[in-house]
Amino acid sequence: MAETSLWRAAVRPRMLGLLVLLLAAAAVCGRLGAWQLERAEVRGAAAAQREAARVVTADPEPLADLLAPGQTFVGDLVARKALVTGTYDDDGTLLVTGREHAGRTDGYLVLTPLHVATPDGTAVLPVVRGWSPTPDVAPAPAGEVEVVGWLQAGEEAGTTPVDGRTDAISAPQLLTVWGGPVYTGYLVVQTGDPVDPAGLEPLDPPTRAGSGLNVQNLAYAAQWWIFGLFAVGLWWRLVRDEAAGRPPLPGDGDAPPAGPGDGTSADGSTGTGDGTSGGAAAPDDRRVTSGA
Repeated sequence: MAETSLWRAAVRPRMLGLLVLLLAAAAVCGRLGAWQLERAEVRGAAAAQREAARVVTADPEPLADLLAPGQTFVGDLVARKALVTGTYDDDGTLLVTGREHAGRTDGYLVLTPLHVATPDGTAVLPVVRGWSPTPDVAPAPAGEVEVVGWLQAGEEAGTTPVDGRTDAISAPQLLTVWGGPVYTGYLVVQTGDPVDPAGLEPLDPPTRAGSGLNVQNLAYAAQWWIFGLFAVGLWWRLVRDEAAGRPPLPGDGDAPPAGPGDGTSADGSTGTGDGTSGGAAAPDDRRVTSGA
């Protein structure tokens, strides 16, 4: 078949029929992928609720068994419940701005350093005591306190703390303000003994990155969408092959006339290789004379 343009190949009935068929297959794959994404959200939300309930009711572990001052904070420590004893330094309290709580962003996280005794001396643990709608916060409990809360990873450095306010809970920045050594993560308070007199609103447990979606269903969704793209790509490949000219298939039409040298003349008769036809031999015009 002779070559043709992509447009002409694409609008041939055979190609249009394949296009409709493959687009239908791609639509089905797309819908199945969307369904799997919905399932990933539903199952992920259910798993997140179960995990949140487990985190709230989990037994606390001694902070010394989980994290040491200056030790790298790994992802598995997020939302681990820790128990620590120390003394608040209320003079170092900072208000963390720009944080949402219960749909509000006009309040502050109250961040207070807790001095913790370790085998290598006293270290500083950043503790988020709760959320306050106003900057007027009562002092932290005096004397030794026992605090139970959830660990969370430290954040990237923000602007330099000014006038008792900061926009990030960053260990390197807190080190310059509070001194050290400083823990690389911070603690979100669940309970304290004695009770915090500031009456701050408690925060929800931290969540790990990526929670909320079921990974298995998410992978299934991606597979269905890839299959749909493959169907469309297959049609385009077929169009290109059609435009380039494919070998004739049975039923495509009459066979083309044979060319010279294939042993068939234009009228259907066959010939020999020396240029004579396949019929009776032509008479010899030579005269034979007698030897008289």
